[in-house]
Amino acid sequence: MFDKLESVLEKFTDIEHSLIQEGLDGKELTRLTRERGQIEPVVTAYQKYKKIKEDLAGAREMMEGDDAEMQDIAREEVDVLTKELEQVESELRILMLPTDPNDQKNVILEVRAGTGGDEASLFSADLYRMYTRYAERLGWRIEPMSMTEGTQGGYKEIVAMVTGDRVYSRLKFESGTHRVQRVPSTETQGRIHTSACTVAVLPEAEDVDITIDPKDLEISLCRASGAGGQHVNTTDSAVRIVHLPTGVVVECQDERSQHKNKAQAMKVLKARVLEKAEREQADAISAERKSQVGSGDRSERIRTYNFPQGRMTDHRINLTLYQLDDIMGGGVGEVIDALVTDHQANLLKREFGDQI
Repeated sequence: MFDKLESVLEKFTDIEHSLIQEGLDGKELTRLTRERGQIEPVVTAYQKYKKIKEDLAGAREMMEGDDAEMQDIAREEVDVLTKELEQVESELRILMLPTDPNDQKNVILEVRAGTGGDEASLFSADLYRMYTRYAERLGWRIEPMSMTEGTQGGYKEIVAMVTGDRVYSRLKFESGTHRVQRVPSTETQGRIHTSACTVAVLPEAEDVDITIDPKDLEISLCRASGAGGQHVNTTDSAVRIVHLPTGVVVECQDERSQHKNKAQAMKVLKARVLEKAEREQADAISAERKSQVGSGDRSERIRTYNFPQGRMTDHRINLTLYQLDDIMGGGVGEVIDALVTDHQANLLKREFGDQI
């Protein structure tokens, strides 16, 4: 690990020198600044580790002196510094874990009603509201891109862009099937119904990730559909794009401007094509990444929300919390924290084995 840390420190120094060079173009400046920001926490922790180790060596040297009083002071300092060194070393192990290249990215969040009819549509709206309030707590921005309303309210499907600091690093754990158990408002016998929604979290595709050839696109315009009134356009502003090589289809009608809808649809299209390409690559090598918690497979039940009991259970880590109101109100961060911790523990075990 320490050989790798020395390499990171050397790389950081090289980047620092490059950043003060004249004639850097915008793209190179952005790349270097981003790269510097990614490794700076590692460098800071490693420099702290080296300083503590140096101080510890000095304190141990003092213990070998003839002054009894200084020996006692040095012994206390050794105890404190040893604990600090162990703590920083533990932090370094986590910082040196393999990182997901998508962690820094914004995401396309897709929530879809599954089994359960109208109740599933209502629950999809509840989930979207949960993510909206969670995003607000973290200072993220969430903007709807397209939606299809259910017949009794809620959403059959809603797609939104979430932008902010390291959005994918946290929301990626939400991909999968979310099951709800509750008594629907239309239920006269008080029976509990079970419904499900699927959540997909796609990292926003950047131009460097995937190139879409305009010749491969079939773009059509149509009139936006909706419940009526002022929100329905009288012009053909809704956009439907088909990516012919992959068969990926995207529709966007949330904006009144045809150009905005096209731009939004292209963002979703790139993300979906990128996800499809990555999934096919993973299938081809027959190796699903063990580091990923929640594959996003629609058949995977990752979490159950039981409203009569006020209980939420995440089945991947056997976590049960009896604070459903808070979670649905945006307090899902505690669950995500537990998933991140479990994810890191598995990575540490794989990377360092018996060393931890």
